[in-house]
Amino acid sequence: MPLLLDTGVVYALADTDDAWYDRARALLRRQGEPLVIPVTIVPEITYLLRKRLRPETERLFVESIAAGELGVEMMTRNDWRRAVDLLETYPDIGFVDASVVAIAERLRLTTIATTDRRHFSTIKPSHAESFDLVP
Repeated sequence: MPLLLDTGVVYALADTDDAWYDRARALLRRQGEPLVIPVTIVPEITYLLRKRLRPETERLFVESIAAGELGVEMMTRNDWRRAVDLLETYPDIGFVDASVVAIAERLRLTTIATTDRRHFSTIKPSHAESFDLVP
């Protein structure tokens, strides 16, 4: 089963000074399944990598997608509808988090790699009691 990554974990993997860096690296070392990112985090992560780190880091991230090291999951029409429902139910989460949840639900994934415990821990997915948040 693929591991769905949120922005914070992807960013932490690139920034050795990030508080989550060691935990994110350890998680990936243990992970034998494919890594998947929602298409909706791509603009967010590229912006952060360029702004906070450097353009080279942004390019390396895009290269990892082009090389197939990270799979990119697109949004379906039903995912967009579900994101709207989630935004209505959980107004504090924001669209990117809602899209991560919608994709996780569609793929029937119960684990999300995220640094955002505050938002994801409050969401009750449609297919499980809760999400397992790692690392």
